[in-house]
Amino acid sequence: MAKRILVATGDGGESYETWYAIHRMLEEGHEPVLAAPSKRRLHLVMHDFEPGWDTYVERQPGYGATADLALADARAEDFDAVLLIGGRAPEYLRHRADLIALVREMAATGKWVFSICHGIQVLVAAELVQGRTVTCYEHVKSEVTRAGGEWSPRQAVRDGRLISAQTWESHPEFYRAVMAALREGESGGR
Repeated sequence: MAKRILVATGDGGESYETWYAIHRMLEEGHEPVLAAPSKRRLHLVMHDFEPGWDTYVERQPGYGATADLALADARAEDFDAVLLIGGRAPEYLRHRADLIALVREMAATGKWVFSICHGIQVLVAAELVQGRTVTCYEHVKSEVTRAGGEWSPRQAVRDGRLISAQTWESHPEFYRAVMAALREGESGGR
């Protein structure tokens, strides 16, 4: 059964993570809805890993994408899951009361919550990692542990109805878990 997935990002969001999410959802017959602070063309970036660097490098610009929906107009009851994209966008999205309330409501009502890379910063701000095992980009793990979560070095981690991943390099493990989760409860889906 097709699911409606809110894919949340904004300017500075990781373009490969964004487009991979959209394409994987479409491949599986789901409806991804790209949401951002405003409904417009987004300026996405590409993060990569280079030998000799202690962290990622940013290649600009990344592939662009157009938001289908403004975050302020997103309603939890209209979606089966939310996917929080990484990149730099979570640095400011985590300060949006509307997104924090939406993510909290989706979690509280038993909907799926997916997070990749820096997307975990939104979950930390929503106070959803305390007592949970999650993963994220390694240089954000201190935010998880300070918020009472347990950081895992695995590429993708499922804890209840929350699935998290480290980076775009985690896509195979992450999307295997995400798609299996979205099939749960369907006949033959387990």
